[in-house]
Amino acid sequence: MPADPPNSRCGIDTVDIARIEKLLRDLPPEGLLSFFSATELSDAGQGAGRAASLAARFAAKEACCKLFPRETSLGLLEPTDFSVRRDAYGAPQVVANPPAQAVLDRHRLGAIRLSLTHTDTSASAVAMAEMRRTEVPWFGKLFYHLLPYRRKLVLENFRRVFGDVLPEAEVLRLVQAYYAHYLLFLIEFIRLPFMSAKKKRAFIRVENMESPLRAHEQGKGLILLTGHFGNWEVSTVAGITQFPQFKGLFHFVRRPLKPEWFNQLITRRFRRAGFGTLAKRGSLDEVLKLLAGGAAIVYVFDQFAIKKDGVVVDFFGHPASTFKSPALLALSTGAPVIPACSWREPDGTHVLRFEDPLPLIECENAGEAIRQNTRAYNAALERMLLRHPEQWIWMHRRWKPV
Repeated sequence: MPADPPNSRCGIDTVDIARIEKLLRDLPPEGLLSFFSATELSDAGQGAGRAASLAARFAAKEACCKLFPRETSLGLLEPTDFSVRRDAYGAPQVVANPPAQAVLDRHRLGAIRLSLTHTDTSASAVAMAEMRRTEVPWFGKLFYHLLPYRRKLVLENFRRVFGDVLPEAEVLRLVQAYYAHYLLFLIEFIRLPFMSAKKKRAFIRVENMESPLRAHEQGKGLILLTGHFGNWEVSTVAGITQFPQFKGLFHFVRRPLKPEWFNQLITRRFRRAGFGTLAKRGSLDEVLKLLAGGAAIVYVFDQFAIKKDGVVVDFFGHPASTFKSPALLALSTGAPVIPACSWREPDGTHVLRFEDPLPLIECENAGEAIRQNTRAYNAALERMLLRHPEQWIWMHRRWKPV
């Protein structure tokens, strides 16, 4: 395990202004978008200081990459994964694209702070990122020590994902925060049936519902990818029911839960909320029929798939057998694929967020198309999980031998 890192890390870079002046002379406006965002080009203006301003921004991008030497050397990060905008007070702020934000989240880093400067011939930038420390409620520590349900497996899974980038002390804090989340999950699950409709609406906030609404207009149905994020039972029941236009259209593809009484309880709760449930095995014809009728098929996508149902692709850099049916359906029907997740806020309320549709990857080889799309789906789940890693269900054996 790595030693505890300092409270912050620093990246520094300098760019010759003459290099940027050459880019401005040689490239058309659309070519500059390969190096700078539209916001950066606009903020730099058109005056005499344009080249110096853009040089400082490019130095900032390079400085951000230097915060992550391993990911940069492996080609997982590039300068263009970062951009610079100014806040309401004119201070420079880093904007990370989704892959870069996932790297920040995996390293448990907060916002990157910038300092920019330039002379007549060069521009320099300093990027500093401070590590986020996980706060653990007292009952998370108590649960971890006194009721260590599957603790060995949970620790093993956390170390698999974070062990090479976080100190052991921070990994342990994440594990204990997870046990706190698990206890809150159970309490919320019990409370939900006794909450009024008004309290349920106040309990959950839905973000970017425009994404599935727009995608649904294509008339091909929807494929929603999710996992065991936050309190998924509470979020779906309390969140989606706020949108009556989807009443009767949501169908969850689920494995039967154990024990049987618990599975029946969940199924009844879903049906009362207007959701259908489908078995993961033997329901393909029904799924195709539902998609043709404009339904939204929800796949809980973060569990291990047996050999006949899965394809082996990376999940956090480790081979994991992953369900191939969403990719098969997307390729055969053209239904948009939308990732979705939920999480609990510090005040105890919940957020249910829908992401924008994932682009369909098409290849001449059908098997390769399934593999590439499935890997893209896993990458989307990784990004969502890393936002609130303590709120995923780490008790699953996600990385069984294949």
